[in-house]
Amino acid sequence: MRISVFGLGYVGAVTAGHLARRGHTVVGVDVQSQKIEAFNRGEAPIVEPGLAELLRSVKAKGLLRAVDNCAEAVGETDLSLVCVGTPSTVTGALDLQYVRRVTEQIAAALARKRAPHALVFRSTMLPGSTSRLVAEFFTGALAPVVASTFYYPEFLREGSALADCEHPSLAVVGTVDGCPPPTALMSQLFGEQAAVVNWQTAEMVKYACNAFHALKITFANEMGRLGKHIGVDAVAVMDLLCRDTKLNISTSYLRPGNPFGGSCLPKDLNALTNHARQEGVHLPVLEHLVASNERHLQSILRLVLASGFDEVVILGLAFKENTDDLRESAMVEMAQVLLGRGFRVRIYDPALNLGAIVGANRRVIDTRMPHLASLLQADLPAAVGQRGLIVAAQRCATMDELRRTVTPQHHVLDVNGWRELQQLPVPYTGLCW
Repeated sequence: MRISVFGLGYVGAVTAGHLARRGHTVVGVDVQSQKIEAFNRGEAPIVEPGLAELLRSVKAKGLLRAVDNCAEAVGETDLSLVCVGTPSTVTGALDLQYVRRVTEQIAAALARKRAPHALVFRSTMLPGSTSRLVAEFFTGALAPVVASTFYYPEFLREGSALADCEHPSLAVVGTVDGCPPPTALMSQLFGEQAAVVNWQTAEMVKYACNAFHALKITFANEMGRLGKHIGVDAVAVMDLLCRDTKLNISTSYLRPGNPFGGSCLPKDLNALTNHARQEGVHLPVLEHLVASNERHLQSILRLVLASGFDEVVILGLAFKENTDDLRESAMVEMAQVLLGRGFRVRIYDPALNLGAIVGANRRVIDTRMPHLASLLQADLPAAVGQRGLIVAAQRCATMDELRRTVTPQHHVLDVNGWRELQQLPVPYTGLCW
């Protein structure tokens, strides 16, 4: 392929070298003469292990050069990658001025070229940025470029960027409608194993990954501060934590949906952060987990209150499926709020046997929901009724059962990630999707 790479900073330089190593002819573009001159000498403009040697090698093969003229680069290539910087403004907002400037120049060059051309954004941009850029610069005669515009986030770590290019930890490509790009692009540029999504999803996954990495580092450091203060080797603690690849280092608990609850997580978080405060150790991330969990519940309540229904059917009252534990259950809290506001509430949870519930779990009923017996329905049709908002917190009924019981006067609010509910002949709203 003939590829132009706009922006010869960290991402652009590494991407250009990697693509040239794979046999593509690469033209780099930058506004800084020092970077252009370095590239044309086969020198690396940044410090990155192996990059200098790679650039010398591909330069000697005639696969790499750099220019400062956008029209020249676009005219000589079939595909352009935008890798310019997206710094922060003084307020912390994202600054897209460099991306906009390059996109405008590419659009002008394509208007003169009048030949098929693919455009790939690699610059880190907030969800919706690609759509806005396309709407601004690729209209009229350039409208066909929209179908050939892709968002291809980079997941490069400084110090191991070339290895990350060759063996990426994650490969994602965004298209305007989530449909796969041409086969040649998938095999030669994105990789056949790349996940194909829409532009916005590809843009957001980059931020999700970086936020998660920052969260992991901060969590480990907060454990480290507390451990050091109380005389515990937190490195040993975290080593043990990482040995659990079933719950800890895994996909477990990484599905948006219900707030957390139960007898362990809220209690243990409160105990840990309370102990840290008594010891004078500030743990901002851990201290705000419960507050964030409560905010998530408030978002569910807002959706229920805005639904326009005065009847609410709750599928699953316990804090999670396959248990009768009501302690710190988000649905118990929601039922209380709705009853206090005059809603008619019906509950279906086949795991609950009120006569068999004892101990602390029983105290939840006696102190917070003494009227639970009047709300709990033993069979699904009685719980669902003829109308109302169905809040699906658990998968405690089958799809066939629901198809037989729902009516056109129902609306489903899914807080469990139960996507099959969209197949029901009623309106559907997902909590986080």
